[in-house]
Amino acid sequence: MVRRKENCYLLSVEIAPGIGLSDGIFDIVSSGSTLVSNKLREVETVMKSEALLIGNKELTPEKQATLDEFLFRIQSVLVADDKKYVLMNAPTDKVKEICSILPGIKSPTVLPLATEGWTSIHAVIDQKHFWEIVGQLKEKGAEGILVLPIEKMIL
Repeated sequence: MVRRKENCYLLSVEIAPGIGLSDGIFDIVSSGSTLVSNKLREVETVMKSEALLIGNKELTPEKQATLDEFLFRIQSVLVADDKKYVLMNAPTDKVKEICSILPGIKSPTVLPLATEGWTSIHAVIDQKHFWEIVGQLKEKGAEGILVLPIEKMIL
């Protein structure tokens, strides 16, 4: 995106080759999704790195509280990283069988549907076991399975 600010232009680096301003770019890449969306590919890795948070052991109570809140927020994102929120409809007489398959945080959420004999079941599933669990759910009669990403989880 090109935006004008005072007498200069701000430019997202990934679009530069596409609009003829460069033959290539040097960029910090985490997922590579902006490269792909701009029809670019990584040709050389200059350096691999990771971000670290280093704190002083003798922080004031106010700074410690700020650090604790920051760590709490980061942790909520990390916990959610490989999880999916799954909602499904199931025959009411199959709820126990289906719930026995689902891990859930404490247990799956079970809600009656407006249609007699049907129930909505909600649960959180680890991505690595997702397809295995979904196959079992379908065998037990679950249908209308909706899968949503989880942005944050506070445990």
